[in-house]
Amino acid sequence: MAITVMKRYELKYLLTAEQTAYLKERLVGHMEPDSYGLTSIASLYYDTPTYMLIRTSVEKPAFKEKIRLRSYGIATDTSPVFLELKRKAYGIVYKRRVQSTIPQVNKFFAGEGDICAGGQINREITTFRDFYKTLVPACLIIYDRIAYYEPGGDLRLTIDHDPRYRADDLSLCSSMEGIPLLGEGRTILEVKVQQAMPLWLTSILSEGKIYKNSFSKYGEAYRQQLLKIS
Repeated sequence: MAITVMKRYELKYLLTAEQTAYLKERLVGHMEPDSYGLTSIASLYYDTPTYMLIRTSVEKPAFKEKIRLRSYGIATDTSPVFLELKRKAYGIVYKRRVQSTIPQVNKFFAGEGDICAGGQINREITTFRDFYKTLVPACLIIYDRIAYYEPGGDLRLTIDHDPRYRADDLSLCSSMEGIPLLGEGRTILEVKVQQAMPLWLTSILSEGKIYKNSFSKYGEAYRQQLLKIS
């Protein structure tokens, strides 16, 4: 079973269609698109019935955490999905990621056993579940992502097109449809790096008037829709 631990800085930016085209052009020679190309991703966020996790997150505390179940394309009961526990403390993102299946994840959130076969990652995710006691599907975030990597380096960059959400039909198995989070043509850029951002990328962003933004997809969906019903 695939288990992943990540520790890095993640910087976010909101781009216009023109800035997105500019950035893709300027990345040539510095970074390469990964072999998957444009990929549709769905992330099902779990929260307490009172939306405690997202209510805390939008207040921008020094420490925040969330848990989500991610699929690449429409999932089935037998296809791989990835349960991710994500924490952010003083600008550094720590992520624990475990490959699983939807039936196994459903049993886990019902309190039936572990998410993986022991170890530190299992303890962290189980402790998170037990601390919040009742975690239920709260919001589905969907987007079409193209990812870039720096050959020989640790720099990763993603551009998310057409970010959208659903506050009902919270299933990874039904469709990739949703309500738009941003205006037409807008994208979300994420820069993921373990150390400092390279100067060449800093220059490209500055010349394109691309400035850091603390945008959260789940936070924006909560602001647009969930806040009305919570």
